[in-house]
Amino acid sequence: MSMVSSELTPPPPDQTALIETMADVLDRLGGIAAERVLTRPAPGTATEADLLRLPDETQKICELIDNTLVVKAVGAPESELAMNLVGFLKIFLKEMGTKGIIRILGPDGHTRYFGGNIRMPDVAVFPRDELPDGRIPKDKQVCPVAPAWAVEVLSPGNTKREIEKKLTTFFDSGVRLVWVVDLKRRIVRVHTTAENFTEVGEGDALGAGDILPGFTLTVREWFEESE
Repeated sequence: MSMVSSELTPPPPDQTALIETMADVLDRLGGIAAERVLTRPAPGTATEADLLRLPDETQKICELIDNTLVVKAVGAPESELAMNLVGFLKIFLKEMGTKGIIRILGPDGHTRYFGGNIRMPDVAVFPRDELPDGRIPKDKQVCPVAPAWAVEVLSPGNTKREIEKKLTTFFDSGVRLVWVVDLKRRIVRVHTTAENFTEVGEGDALGAGDILPGFTLTVREWFEESE
């Protein structure tokens, strides 16, 4: 009777590693609600092509996170606050005579990040000299580089772990500044890394550092524009 050395026989595959429940998926994505996860294609198998094949209206609200299509948590107040910030930026650039030194995407602008992720910050700011040919490519549906500065306005559907995961993705991808806006508490967390931040209250001023020198905006002024 022939014997086969156990050293030459590969161990049986760990079948548990091949099993993932929806609870596992939701936990991996930061404990988000199940209704935000698209199941076709199956979570963990989606690609950028799958995202871009979605109907326009669905595509505009979906991100690609860890090969899973996820509906972004967003509401009208959050969208308005984001667009008001864009307005303040446009006014500043015009007054300073520096129009064109940055490019800006709003809440439905897809941007590529580390690990094949595609995210949509509520506001994404790109210095012109960090973009291919100095502009957002008009022939691509996804901006190929991460912004220097991203703004996230918290929605009721966001979870703490979801935002922590997003911050890690941002900074791993070269983002240098992130504002996380808490409308309920009326504060802005100014992140320079995923872990390090300063809380800025209503009476304090926000700035963008070397990304947009000279730009300042008080939290109160920004919030009151949406009231």
